[in-house]
Amino acid sequence: MAAVAQLSLPLPVLPQSWSAENNFKAIGKLSPATQRNIEPVGPHFLAHARRKRHHRTFSEDDRIQAQENVKKVEDDDAGEISEPEDPVMLQRDAKDWKGQDHYAVLGLSKYRYKATEDQIKRAHRKKVLRHHPDKRAAAGGTEDDSFFKCIQKATEILLDPVKRRQFDSVDEGADKEPPTKKEAAVKGKFFKLWGPIFEAEARFSKTNPVPMLGDDNSSKEHVENFYNSWYNFDSWRSFEYQDEDVPDDNENRDQKRHVERKNNNARKKKKTEDTARLRKLVDDCLAGDERIKRFRTEERAGKNKKRHQREEAEKKAKEEAAAKKVEDERLAKERAEAEKVEKAESKKTKEAAKAAVKKNKRVLKGSVKDANYFAAAGTEPSATDIDGVLNDVDFVMGKMDPDNFADLAGKLNGKKDSGEVRTAWKGMVEVLVASGKMKSGEAKALVGT
Repeated sequence: MAAVAQLSLPLPVLPQSWSAENNFKAIGKLSPATQRNIEPVGPHFLAHARRKRHHRTFSEDDRIQAQENVKKVEDDDAGEISEPEDPVMLQRDAKDWKGQDHYAVLGLSKYRYKATEDQIKRAHRKKVLRHHPDKRAAAGGTEDDSFFKCIQKATEILLDPVKRRQFDSVDEGADKEPPTKKEAAVKGKFFKLWGPIFEAEARFSKTNPVPMLGDDNSSKEHVENFYNSWYNFDSWRSFEYQDEDVPDDNENRDQKRHVERKNNNARKKKKTEDTARLRKLVDDCLAGDERIKRFRTEERAGKNKKRHQREEAEKKAKEEAAAKKVEDERLAKERAEAEKVEKAESKKTKEAAKAAVKKNKRVLKGSVKDANYFAAAGTEPSATDIDGVLNDVDFVMGKMDPDNFADLAGKLNGKKDSGEVRTAWKGMVEVLVASGKMKSGEAKALVGT
């Protein structure tokens, strides 16, 4: 036996500089106290109270509670997942499970592919409680468990997503018979009869949502989209549920491959047949759809209306072009006449302006002559003075426009005093200098220094 040694290890001594006020750090804090009332509740307390009240033992209470739970389950499921049981179905051979209607076995015929997982589990529980071999034997019935095995197989298939999809692919109980042409032709029956057909077929679509038939008020776009979608319907139906069983033994591999090829060919054939069946279904619906006939009639009417409108527009355009041509010719003639008149008036105006300028020039030149070329009173101007004044007059007149001529001529008309004449010329020179046509200091002989 090993000896146990005890070691005495003292706690380390705190440094001399350590103090609680400065070095102690709290890493958390206590929550405030809460006052609570504790009551004896819960399933175990209720079970204890029930046993005390009814003076039961544990085994008696458990047995009675189990019976009540069974009755409660049956009562709860008696509504939505309850349907009469076919006596023939109760005699089914469990080995022929592929031929049985799994939904009918569980009492879910009215739900079929729409049944939820919860409904399947509840239906299974209800059927087990009713058809369990032990319960049938206790009730004095036969010990045949064939239908119980059918129940178990149906539940196995329907709770497995892959197996259920395979069964739904070939579930004839969910198929709906399309209406005949005569039945669908009855007024008000077309959409009521054909609508459920496409709703049932839509469960096989790989893409959702699937366009539905609609009603008589559906738009053209909706109807065209509906038929285009169904003519290009992509179905997931595979038909492998109806495959022949493949041998599991390894000794007969050739037979196994033969059965697999046979199953694949059978699936392809059924897929082709189903595609043709669905296309014929859409063809029959399209042939009796009054909306298509109405749309075609409206389309023809629209085309005729557009053609009439186009013809009217072309006719109107021709008439407007002819009227425009006549109007253009009239306006061109009027413009030519107006231009001719305007040209003549312009010529007269220019000639009148030229005549006025010539007259005004005579007045302007005559004004300096009447002012004696600005010579001092009682003296005769020299030839140099006369040339200087006339040169300045010509220079200034060369800078003037017709309005200047008219304005200055108006001021000089009748003036002979040299001071007044010079003042008028000086004013005109200032106007020309201000407008930039002359420079200051030019025409001194005319305006003086």
